[in-house]
Order: sequence, then structure tokens, then C-alpha cells
Amino acid sequence: MSSQQSFDSSLVEQARNQIRTIVSEIAQISKLDIVPDEYHGEFLHRVVSAINALGGAIWTFDEGTLTLAYQVNFKELGLQSNENAARKHARMLYRMLHGPETGTIIPPHAGIEGGEESGNPSDKLLLFCPIRTELEVVGLVEVIQRPDIPLATQQGFQRFLAQVCVLATDYYKNRQLRNFGERQNLWTQLEEFTRTIHQSLDARETTYTIANEGRRLIECDRVSLALRYGNRCKIIAASGQDTVDKRSTAVRLLGKLATAVVKAGEPVWYTGDTTDFAPQVEKAVENYVDEAHTKMIAVFPLVRKPKTDSETEDDPSQRGKAEKPFGALLVEQIEDSRVPERMRKRVEIVAEHARTALGNALEHQSIFLMPLWKMLGKSKLLFTARTLPKTLLVTALIAVLAGVLTFLPWKFLMHGNATIEPVIRQTVFAPVDAEVKQLFVDHKTEVRGPFEQDGQLFCTPLVELYSSELESQGIQLLGERLEIEEQRASLEKQKQDPDKELKESDRTELFGKIQQAEIRLENNKKRYEIYLKQLEDLLVVAPIDGSVITLNLKEKLTEKRPVSRMQALMEVADLKGPWQLEVAMPEKRMGHIMSHWNELRKTDPKARLRVEFIMASDPDVKYYGTVMDDGIHDRAEVRSDQGSAAASSTGMNTVLIKVALDDDPAKLPPSLRPGVECLAKIDCGERPLGYVLFHEAIAFVQKNVLFRWF
Repeated sequence: MSSQQSFDSSLVEQARNQIRTIVSEIAQISKLDIVPDEYHGEFLHRVVSAINALGGAIWTFDEGTLTLAYQVNFKELGLQSNENAARKHARMLYRMLHGPETGTIIPPHAGIEGGEESGNPSDKLLLFCPIRTELEVVGLVEVIQRPDIPLATQQGFQRFLAQVCVLATDYYKNRQLRNFGERQNLWTQLEEFTRTIHQSLDARETTYTIANEGRRLIECDRVSLALRYGNRCKIIAASGQDTVDKRSTAVRLLGKLATAVVKAGEPVWYTGDTTDFAPQVEKAVENYVDEAHTKMIAVFPLVRKPKTDSETEDDPSQRGKAEKPFGALLVEQIEDSRVPERMRKRVEIVAEHARTALGNALEHQSIFLMPLWKMLGKSKLLFTARTLPKTLLVTALIAVLAGVLTFLPWKFLMHGNATIEPVIRQTVFAPVDAEVKQLFVDHKTEVRGPFEQDGQLFCTPLVELYSSELESQGIQLLGERLEIEEQRASLEKQKQDPDKELKESDRTELFGKIQQAEIRLENNKKRYEIYLKQLEDLLVVAPIDGSVITLNLKEKLTEKRPVSRMQALMEVADLKGPWQLEVAMPEKRMGHIMSHWNELRKTDPKARLRVEFIMASDPDVKYYGTVMDDGIHDRAEVRSDQGSAAASSTGMNTVLIKVALDDDPAKLPPSLRPGVECLAKIDCGERPLGYVLFHEAIAFVQKNVLFRWF
């Protein structure tokens, strides 16, 4: 008898030690920061094994609804095939939520006092214990046990269940504290996010703020903002980027995705499956994911909040009218396709605030003449007591400046690029198509034009040409002459032959042939004279006295180099004679010049325009001259051969103006050379200083604004 009692005592002690170990394990698990699903499994398996139960379940209570969070052999109750039993069991669960913290034991097929349609519909013993914190009922633990165990053992199991539910309460308390901490952190971040995005009413600044601050709040990889322009959406801002490359393939595909979602009007969450998407959205998502390799993307259409009744009183037609989305918020995860509930809620919060902040910014920006109203609003600060003296001083200065610009006369000058050239100069051209045989001169060679000496005409040879075609023509003419002369001699011999009696008709015919031969011979002589003249022209001589001013002649006219008829070979100029200034004046300035010249000629028909110029090689010295009577050309041309770099490079139409120099040629610089670049100013009288400074801007407004639109 004593041995049996000792054996039972050892089993009881072993069971108690096992239960203490399990309770200790549950206490350790309850302190860990693990997700509820994992905790429920660890908790329930240990509870069931500790009391050797048939099964069990953990029910969570959220927003008035009980949900089966975890179960072990719950089918032991047999509720699957009996709908009435399941309904009765469900009512019992709701009553057990408000049961005692020490737990409740419900025998098999027992009802609950005060609840006619609730109770234990099974043949198993059920143990219940709620999990409560100071704030709320979190859930309910249900244990399925055999019905034949003694009452004392049932009470022990009830105490054990109450004890472990206290540990579960600690887990939920810790979780609530962590949630409160995270929620406080979230509220802090949300407050900062809200304050930042509502700080400015500039649409561009707001989009970049939403993208960057939204990414920080959501804790994702990238946030982008798209705005709708007509029927298309364009990506305006992306987190972490100062500018968006709109030509990028990924950016264009992301814009197409935003367009498709905005047209559909419903948010889209992509985590790898596009089964439930609309066809156009599905195609856009797949195209973008293939390009950007994004694992998760959420697209939220942004719609302005509907107007209230008070806002639509003035315009009843707007009442109840649905607003179209004005853009979209796009959230991306590059590496992870999972969407935690925390991220989902934060995305919704960011989208809600983004539509308000960006909608207000766009509405503010669309106000007519908003920059003007802002300026007028700020202008009132100028008339406060502190700034009024400064305002009056600045106003007075502006008035004085306006008066000076309007009434102060100033010399009105038209500027133009120019070159200085000898008056006497001539270009030498090739007389025929030929090739260079010999060059006699070079740059700066002094030459003389035609002059008479001892009754003969002389001039300096420049270049000798050779024409094989002309030589062939001479040989042909010489051969033709010999042939004609032989033919004529033969006819004369026939005519004078005494042994041959010719009829009158034959004699007449023979006479005609002789006359024809003589005519041909005369034509040949004339052609040969032309040939000789062309042959003489192959020796090109100086047309005037002067110097050769063409550079690099030996490189340009090398031996056997072909030249074509009327091709410029070189230029000869009299550098010791008079010089003139050639101004390439832009056509748009000619109106002022001609207007002033016409005014001068009303009082003096011989009046000339005064010109002042400087040379690029010697800008310290000023020279003067007057426009020649016939010095203004009748046509405006693009003169790339002039010294005006501006006219040739920009293709600007210019009018060539020739200016006679006032100074004696001897006073000009000794190193003066043709084509020296100059800057000339033509005097056009006096005009108000403001017009002198801004006449080109005034002309631009008159041409492109006043004339075009009025």
C-alpha cells in the first residue's frame, strides 16, 4: 500500500514539474516580440500538451467579431456537420468573453444560465478563459477535454488555464505598448509629413515634397507622383531624384501605367499577380515590371474632395458631379513583394493627404493672374509706416530715371562691322578654261598696268596659262586653211586650163565654187585672228598700277593647276592711292539711317552722314569719314565676303555702305592692309536716352507683338 502511494506521489510530482516547465516556457514566449500567429501556435500547443487535452482553440476579438486565430484538433467537437450546434457554440463563445478571469468549465451538453440557445453542444468537457487587458477584451482560450476526468482535476486544469491566460495577457499588454509606441512614432512622422506637404502652394515643390517625405513615412523603395495632362499622365517627381528623365523608357512606361489606373479610377496593388486587373491595367503593369523589375507597386488615383453643399450653392450644376482624378501616387518595392498591413495603411494615409495638398496647390496655381495678385498682396508692405520713406525715395529715383530716359537728348548712333579697302582695286579673272603654265608674281609684288613706251604698249605679266583645247583649235584652223587654199588653187587651175573647153554652165559652176572657197578662206582668217587674240590672252597682265594683294598665290596657282573661265585668279590694288570704308550695316538699322539722311537733305541737298570708326588693329585711334552720295547699295545681301563676321556667321541681311575718309591717306597707319576689320558708327542725330538704349527692344515689340496681334 505504501509503495503504491509512493508511486502515485512521484507521478504527481513529475506532472507538476512538467507543468511548471511549460508555464515557464509560455512566460518566456510571452515576453518575445513575435507576430500573433506564431505566438498563438506556440501557446496553444503547450497548453494542450500540459493538461493532456484533446484539442483547443484561440479566438481573437476585434471590432465586435470573434475570429478563430489558431486551433489544435478542433474538429473533436464535431461542429462541422451540425449547423445548429455550431450556432449554439458560437453564442456560447460570445458569453464566455465576459466570463470570470478564473475561467469557466462547461460540462457536455450543458447550457448556460440566462442563455437558452447557447451552451456546449458536444459530448466533450470545455474549459474557457478570456484574455483581457486594462483596455479591452483581446480574445478567448478554449480547451477541449475528456468528460470523464474527476472534478478536482477539472478545477486544477481551470486554475492552470487561468494562470497561462494571465501570461497571454502580458504578451498582449507588451504588444499594445509596442503598438502605442509605434503609433506615437507614426503620429509624429505623420504630423511632420502633413506639416511639410501643406507648407507650400507651389505644385512642383509640393510634388517633390510628397515623393520624398512619403517614401520616408511609408518605408518603401520609391514613391512617384504623376499628374494628368488631358488624357495622359506624366511622371512629375520621384523620390531621391532632383529631376525626372522623361525620355527614359521606365519613366514613360510608369506614366502609361498611371494613365491606365487613372482612367479605371480604382487603386491597384500589384504583388506578382495580375489576374483580377482590367486588361489595359494588366498590360501596363506587365510592361513596366518587365522594364523596371519591380516586385510590388501600388497606384492610387488622386481625386479632389467633392464640394460640399455650401460650396455648390452658387453653381448647382456642380452638385453631385464626380471629380476626375488629377494624378496618381505610385509606391514601389524593388526587392520584396510582400505588403504588410502597416505599409498598406501608411500608403492610404499618404495618398489621402497627397490628394488634399496637391489638389489645393493645383487649384491655387490655376487662379487667373495669380503672380499678379501675389505681387499686389505684397505691395501693401511698401506703404507701412516703417517702409514708407524708403518707398517714396525709390519712387522718386524711378521717376527721375524715367524723366532722364524720356527727355534727355543723346547721340543716336548705328553700329556696324566694316572693312577698310583701297578705292582703286581690280580682280583678275581667267579668260578661258585652261591650266597654269607659269606664275610671274606673288603677294605684294609691284605691278604696272598698260603703259606706252617708244610707241609700244607694255604691262606687267602676272600669269601665263596653257589651253590644250585652244592649241587644238589653232591646229584645226591651220589645217582647214591649207585645205581651202589647195581647193581654191585646184579650181583656179581648172578655170585657166587652155586645153579644156568648158561650157558656159560649167564655167558658171566653177566660178561659184571659187567664190565659195574664198568666202570660207575669209571666215577661216577671221576665226584665226580670234584664236590669236585668245592665245595672247593666255598671258594675263596687270590691269592697273598697284600691288598684288592676294595671299598664298604660289600655293593657289601651282603649275598645271586647272582654272575655269571667269575664275578669280588674284586681286591687284593701288595701296598708295585713296582708301574707303565699307560698312556691312544690318538691314534692320537702315530705317534710322535713311530717315536721318532724308531730314538732313531737306535743308541741305548736299548733306552727308558722318561716320566714326576704329580699326581692330589699332582701337585707340578714331578716324572719321562721310557716306558717299551713291555709297548706299540698293539691295540687302548676306555678304560673306565682307569683313563682317556677324553678317557671315548668322546669315543676317546687310546693306553695303561706302564711306569716304576725311583723313589724308598719308595719315593712315603705314602697316595698313586691305580688309582690316573695323567698327563703324553712323551718326543718326539725337534721340531721347531711353530710345537710344532700348530702340531694338522697342522695334522687337512693335514687330512681334503690336503688329502681329493688333
